[in-house]
Amino acid sequence: MDKIVITDLKATGIIGVKPPERDRPQTLLINITIFTDLKPAGITDDIKDTISYSSVAKSVAARVAETQFYTLEALADELARMLLARFGVSALTIRIEKPEFVANTSRVGVEIYREAVADNP
Repeated sequence: MDKIVITDLKATGIIGVKPPERDRPQTLLINITIFTDLKPAGITDDIKDTISYSSVAKSVAARVAETQFYTLEALADELARMLLARFGVSALTIRIEKPEFVANTSRVGVEIYREAVADNP
């Protein structure tokens, strides 16, 4: 399966369990791998035959800005459900990281993999 990759998208939102995390938005780094068939776009060279990277990035940043989850796990699941529904992709991986949040680390975070659910006739 082909992939569209978005790396280190910066999105800002309220995420965390206690103050000061819940007091003000913080910057998250989001990495998305979308599994989809890119062959049509490769043949036609037409943007209508692929998924707009810009649209995905804007949708994710907007959703992060309007949510206030306690856990990265819940945010990742929400973003996965939104992207699967909105863009009709086969599957995706989302990694969300908090930079310099835990002492002696550059980033901490979660990564999830989700597949589209096939409709049963």
